[in-house]
Amino acid sequence: MAGHKSLRQIAAEERPLVTPVAHDALAARLIARAGFKAIAIGGSSMLAARYGLPDLGLAALGEMVDGAREIVAATDLPCIIDADDGYGDVKSVARTMELYQRLGVAAIILEDQARDAKQPGDAKARGLVPEAIVEQKIAAAGAARSDPDLLIIARTDSYGVEGLDGALRRGERYLKAGADGIFIPAIAKPEEIERAGAAFRGTYQMIVMSEGGKTPWLSPGELHGMGYSQVAYPSYVVLRSVLAIESALADLKSIAQGRKSPVAWPDYDRARAVFQDAVRQQQWEEFELRHGRA
Repeated sequence: MAGHKSLRQIAAEERPLVTPVAHDALAARLIARAGFKAIAIGGSSMLAARYGLPDLGLAALGEMVDGAREIVAATDLPCIIDADDGYGDVKSVARTMELYQRLGVAAIILEDQARDAKQPGDAKARGLVPEAIVEQKIAAAGAARSDPDLLIIARTDSYGVEGLDGALRRGERYLKAGADGIFIPAIAKPEEIERAGAAFRGTYQMIVMSEGGKTPWLSPGELHGMGYSQVAYPSYVVLRSVLAIESALADLKSIAQGRKSPVAWPDYDRARAVFQDAVRQQQWEEFELRHGRA
């Protein structure tokens, strides 16, 4: 991230930093084109787009890195990456840090869900790793960090198991172990969101807004006022993309079966223009003209 603003600096300017989640390189380009200042890369959306898999601990580190590499390479925006539990013991955490730092990510999120009982999104955790082990992993991540601007965000899924007091206690321990920020998913009450925000105000605090999730839908401005640095929207883009593809295929199926007559799509020109801009077609064509065809 040399020559770029740190994630802390961007979040301080944006008040808060709002991050859509990119499920592939094209989505990353469209997020940048829309004017957002950073991108989140979540396991659920990327695994679905790349492998057709749910986020249930099925993917290994190498598969996650391969998918993240394409997204990070597609944009100059800083990327926040979901690193699950670090994919093993402290050695695996150090290896995870090494690989993601080579990609140039701006932050990693380490969680305390037990990998063999992993649940996606803000579903209630079925198993938590003991705090002492998570602390060891956070310390290992810090020891393996070569970029001082890279943030280590500790995610605790303990709210649904131990309540807010348990989540706050874990968060305090993770910060003492070396985490730069805290993320507590699935907080179910506005007053508890505010309490958690106050408890960790001044740290890099992240929160997720998921439609249909347990956390009440609050505005970024409200959340920033409560102490949150970053607000991520994990399913906002990918779920709308799924319905758009489903609708297009249903239309095409109707045409194929003769139940619907082919008609010109009124949004074709606009869609094609956005698509070509996102893949930088004009720049590549101009490059070819300047340098000639081989």
